[in-house]
Amino acid sequence: LSWPDLNLPFSEARLAVVGAGKMTRLLITHLESHGLERIAIVNRSLGRPAELAEQFPDVDIEIKLMDDLWDVVGRSDIVFMATSSTDYVIDELLLEENGLAGGRPLMLVDISVPRNVGEDCKNIPNVAAYNVDDLKAVVAKNTAMRQREMIEAEILLREDAEQFAGWCESLSAIPTINRLQERADFYRQEELKKCTRKLAQNDSLSDSEMEAVERLSRGIVNKLLHGPMSHLRKTESVEGKQAAVKELNSMFRLEESASENGRVRNGRGAANGRRR
Repeated sequence: LSWPDLNLPFSEARLAVVGAGKMTRLLITHLESHGLERIAIVNRSLGRPAELAEQFPDVDIEIKLMDDLWDVVGRSDIVFMATSSTDYVIDELLLEENGLAGGRPLMLVDISVPRNVGEDCKNIPNVAAYNVDDLKAVVAKNTAMRQREMIEAEILLREDAEQFAGWCESLSAIPTINRLQERADFYRQEELKKCTRKLAQNDSLSDSEMEAVERLSRGIVNKLLHGPMSHLRKTESVEGKQAAVKELNSMFRLEESASENGRVRNGRGAANGRRR
C-alpha cells in the first residue's frame, strides 16, 4: 500500500502507532511477521507500551506520550490509529495547525472503532487516509485475486494430471509395440528362410548378396510398421491411446501372435533337446 501513496517501499517507511491496546498488539504481531524492525508507540501512559516492548524484544519500540503526538506524526511516513477515543484524534484542522498539510506524503491508517481519523483528512493532497472499511475493501480485492489464482492453479493442475495420465497410458502401449515388432519380424524371418533355402540350393547368391537381401527385408518391415507405431505414439488423450492399442491388437491379431510365437519357441526348444 505504501508505494503508490508515499513513493516509498513499506520496508523503508517510518512507522508509528497511536494507542497501546489489543489492536496495537495484533498490529505489531502482524508487522513483525513481515520484517518489522522498529516502530514508535504513542500512548497516554507508559505502562502498556512498556509491556509491548517486553512482548516484542526483536522490535525496536520507541515509547512516547500523547504530548509528543505531533512530533511523532511529523517524522513518520505511516501512522496507525488504534485508541479508544470516541472523538477524532487527527483531522484536517489539526493537521493544518501542526504544519503537516501540504508537506511530504503521510499515510494515516485508522484501525480503531469508533474512528480516530476525520474523513476531512482526505481533503489534504499529501495525506492518504484509510479506515476499517477501506481495509475491508482491500481484503476483499486480495481475496478475489487469490480465488482467481486458485482457479488458474486448478486448471494447471488438471492439465498436468491429464498429461501425466496420458504418459502413464503411453507406457501401456509399449507391450503392444513390442508384440507388433516381434510378429512382423517373425514373419519376415520365416519368409526369408524359405527364400534363402531355395537361393542357396542354386548357389545363385553370394554371402554379401544374401546380407543385402536381409537388410532389404528388414527395411521393408520397418517402413510398414512406421505408420501404425507413429500413430500409437502420437495419440495424446488417454481414451485415444486405449482405442489405438485395441485397434492394433485386433488388426494384427497380436494377442494370438504372442501365444503362437511362444508355441513356436517351445517347439524349437524341444526339437533341439531331442537332437542333443
